[in-house]
Amino acid sequence: MVSRSGGVDTSWQGSVLVRDIADVKRLRDEDGPILLTLGSTELVHSLLADDLVDAMTIFTFPVVLGGGKKLFADGSAPRAYKLTRSRVLGTGVMIGHYERDGEIKIGDAAHN
Repeated sequence: MVSRSGGVDTSWQGSVLVRDIADVKRLRDEDGPILLTLGSTELVHSLLADDLVDAMTIFTFPVVLGGGKKLFADGSAPRAYKLTRSRVLGTGVMIGHYERDGEIKIGDAAHN
């Protein structure tokens, strides 16, 4: 759980109030459950910039809205990810799960 304002309910079992990226780093380094974030692009941008994303699941919807928030903002740490599983729903939504994949490899993506 992340909050800038502090006005959140932390009574849910396992919830933790996180104030900054240093708190996320501390939790990540502890022996505990996997940390997940859903829907907060501002938080995801901070996590990417601080190289704190080990895996991501991306939902791609077959809709063009003409605008919106960037998933990968300027300042994201350059990292390679590998598609480890995927599926396409009957609605055309694609779900791809990516995990860290070492060094970035530059080349022709059509032949990799």
